Amino acid sequence: MAMQLKKIVPHLWYDTEAKEAAEFYVSIFPGSKINKITTIHDTPSGDCDIVRFELSGNPFMAISAGPEFKFNESVSFIVSCDTQDEIDYYTEKLTANGGEQGPCGWVKDKFGLSWQVDASALQQMLENGTEEQKNRVTNAFLKMKKLDLSAIEKAYKG
Repeated sequence: MAMQLKKIVPHLWYDTEAKEAAEFYVSIFPGSKINKITTIHDTPSGDCDIVRFELSGNPFMAISAGPEFKFNESVSFIVSCDTQDEIDYYTEKLTANGGEQGPCGWVKDKFGLSWQVDASALQQMLENGTEEQKNRVTNAFLKMKKLDLSAIEKAYKG
């Protein structure tokens, strides 16, 4: 039976690491799995792996198709966290083995893909707070690498 794709599916281009990247991501996010790996032989970039996988129920595809394209920060995936433990977990896991932390909860994984390890409470504060609260929260999180939820909540309360 053919697998039906959703209308919109993020498609990630890797040099040779599509399978490795999918396995890495699936190991981090609960409710994730690799659905299918297809290898196409003798393409212009050599053998090409196409991987269909799900992260927390969201469909993704990845391809190992050569070094022509690299990730940059213009595209990232947001990981919405409800607790500091979740923020700590995803920051640690996504930066493992060569990834790096950036400003304001942004991280880059070992493959160069950007993620925003975000706090759902932060988004609520920015959407519902007064201008003064939003300014205090923004000034607090702009100084952070990994988000510190208690410091953000303290800034919100004044």
